[in-house]
Amino acid sequence: MHSFRFSAEPLPPEAEAARASVRAFLDAEWAAGHFVPHRTSWTTFDAAFSRRAGAAGLIGLTMPEAYGGHGRSGLVRFVVTEEMLAAGAPCGAHWIADRQSGPQILRHGTEAAKRAILPRICRGECAFGIGMSEPNSGSDLAAVRTRAVRDGDDWVINGSKIWTTNAHQVDYLLALVRTGEPGPDRHGGLTQFIVDMAAPGVTVRPILDLSGHHEFNEVFFTDYRVPDAMRVGAEGAGWGLVTEELAFERSGPDRFLSDYRLLVELVDRIGPEPDRFQAVETGRMVAQLTALLGMSASVARLLDQGVVPGVEAALVKDVGNSFERAVPEIARRLVPVEPSLTAQGDAFREALGGVTLRAPSFTLRGGTREVLRGVIARGLGLR
Repeated sequence: MHSFRFSAEPLPPEAEAARASVRAFLDAEWAAGHFVPHRTSWTTFDAAFSRRAGAAGLIGLTMPEAYGGHGRSGLVRFVVTEEMLAAGAPCGAHWIADRQSGPQILRHGTEAAKRAILPRICRGECAFGIGMSEPNSGSDLAAVRTRAVRDGDDWVINGSKIWTTNAHQVDYLLALVRTGEPGPDRHGGLTQFIVDMAAPGVTVRPILDLSGHHEFNEVFFTDYRVPDAMRVGAEGAGWGLVTEELAFERSGPDRFLSDYRLLVELVDRIGPEPDRFQAVETGRMVAQLTALLGMSASVARLLDQGVVPGVEAALVKDVGNSFERAVPEIARRLVPVEPSLTAQGDAFREALGGVTLRAPSFTLRGGTREVLRGVIARGLGLR
């Protein structure tokens, strides 16, 4: 029987010092009118903001200085991430690259890929997408059918990906494709490649959400050629690498702070004298949020120690998504107004409208709740 590896250690002084720096940067950005906090999130793509964040030293914090990074701890990056999300900053242009693609390339990429790509990520000049999900496969990554065939020093890729966030704007995808047979456990024969979205053979088609917003996409590969130097990890080692990558994706505060601005607007709307029901509900949400922040910081600490906390990351995402899904429903009970996307001047109604539309996706991105609970059960030796 295994146990979780969460700890309750306080953040180190260097992490708390970073909080003041990022707050000063965000205050200046807000004062300059570069973003509207209650309308933006970690999926909002703003390349100019990302370049300014890179220039301020707020991207690539854990990257080695040799590749343009700052050599800081994962806990420093955790604090910066937390503050960016709390402010509602538009981080979408660097988020995936900084959160998972960059660390994955650092650990398993070729030296050529590291030299070409990592400094650009640290400067906020290089955006990545996630090339995992495929049509008719759901969250079953073992069912990947996009295939790469070796041809000299290149690989030729044919197939498709779906629900690819910001694929129409990113520079690269880190794509999981099939290069061999799956084997008895279905986890074999998978390899990751860095896909240049500007190269011939890549087609992107938009998927509009209920509000008409274009964030998701389909991506099609037709005889797309990628150099072997852009392979990440050993041929056939993709399953293990994806599992490691998902620990970065699932454990961060973006998995429970997607609708943080709504919680802020809710507290402001209720005011300093809540009734008994409002006090109990908002108090419970703040307590849950505090616990989740502690759990997420603990995972960042494990990553600093070189541990791959797949089970802990899955738990953070599962519990965090439950919290995210509950916030708009509780908000509607506490303040009985109609949500809106166009209620100019009413920040609470606009925040409620946006989150209500997005909330169904919270438990899907990064792995469904059913998949996560299977990961947790296996990690604890229960199945």
